[in-house]
Amino acid sequence: MSQLDMSLNQLKILLVEDSFESMNLIRNMLKDLGITQVFTAKDGMEALDLLGIFTEEGEIDLVLCDWNMPRLTGVELLRQVRTCDPDMPFLMITGLADYDSVTEAKSLGVTGYIKKPFSLDELEKKLGLVNRILIHRRKQQFII
Repeated sequence: MSQLDMSLNQLKILLVEDSFESMNLIRNMLKDLGITQVFTAKDGMEALDLLGIFTEEGEIDLVLCDWNMPRLTGVELLRQVRTCDPDMPFLMITGLADYDSVTEAKSLGVTGYIKKPFSLDELEKKLGLVNRILIHRRKQQFII
């Protein structure tokens, strides 16, 4: 593997989920995929605080975020993230798949959706997509 390539187990993920049970389930799924660098936030406000710390150090590769949360929803968090980092991969976990919700998130630059309930295979496919995006960006930076 070249230094530009990256396997899933090297991803550093910020998981934002207000449900303790869902957070543990997703964290275990990530662990099953070999991903151990998982930082957690219980809502969008806490996620913003963590991103402020980690972004300076470049320690987060991806935000994996629930849509419905107290204090700051997933869409509101996405909007905030896009003002600071328009390229940060952002996967939305949601039970909402109606046209207006999808359109709103797409207009804000969501990288992709994972519709609840989801399987380990579905999660792995979405993370693989993000990983390919990150590899491509690293190659572009290397060329320039």
